[in-house]
Amino acid sequence: MKMYLLLRRVVDVVVSLFALIILLPLLVPLMLLLRVTGEGYVFYKQPRVGYKNQIFKIWKFATMLKDSPNMGTGDVTLRNDSRVTFVGKYLRKTKINELPQLINVLQGVMTLIGPRPLMEAGFNRYNRILKESVYNIKPGLTGIGSILFRDEEKLVTDSHLPPLECYERLVMPYKGALEIWYQNNMSFTIDLKIVFLTFWVILFPDSNLPKRVFKDLPVREF
Repeated sequence: MKMYLLLRRVVDVVVSLFALIILLPLLVPLMLLLRVTGEGYVFYKQPRVGYKNQIFKIWKFATMLKDSPNMGTGDVTLRNDSRVTFVGKYLRKTKINELPQLINVLQGVMTLIGPRPLMEAGFNRYNRILKESVYNIKPGLTGIGSILFRDEEKLVTDSHLPPLECYERLVMPYKGALEIWYQNNMSFTIDLKIVFLTFWVILFPDSNLPKRVFKDLPVREF
């Protein structure tokens, strides 16, 4: 396991550095666009729960109003949420807003594959066992939870439950089960499949391929 984690760190540094360099022609015009639209800010650095439940600042492109955590449904984002900016809507749909997290990967507080780092409010919706287990590995830029909940906003919006109750009763228990599944099965083969499926579900968001690739995932009952 130590060798595996060391190799993961090497891959994290090489891939994230290479990606940032290659993506510069996209990132620079995007930063200029964000600077002159919305509220005029480019990056959003927000406290998130990370490895061993330690708090760190995550990097994202700004896609929502600055005071959005104190507005509406707080840390829960709905489909067509009025707090999302015009440009932010497209960044979120394509997941481009997540690219600045490559900086977090370089810093070593995140990895390429792992559980999504949550705000404390979201983390506190886990039960005690999940709180003690989910972040026994570093949070990731993508992961099995990110893939299976690729359209989480629509799921919550369409639920018959109020948004916060939907998260607490349905979304969070299953997300936690997925992350524990990953920890119990993590390997380079699993990681490669997750990387492929991450791009696949962006191109084909309605695809059921992830469930066909990973046939032993926890059963989703909603």
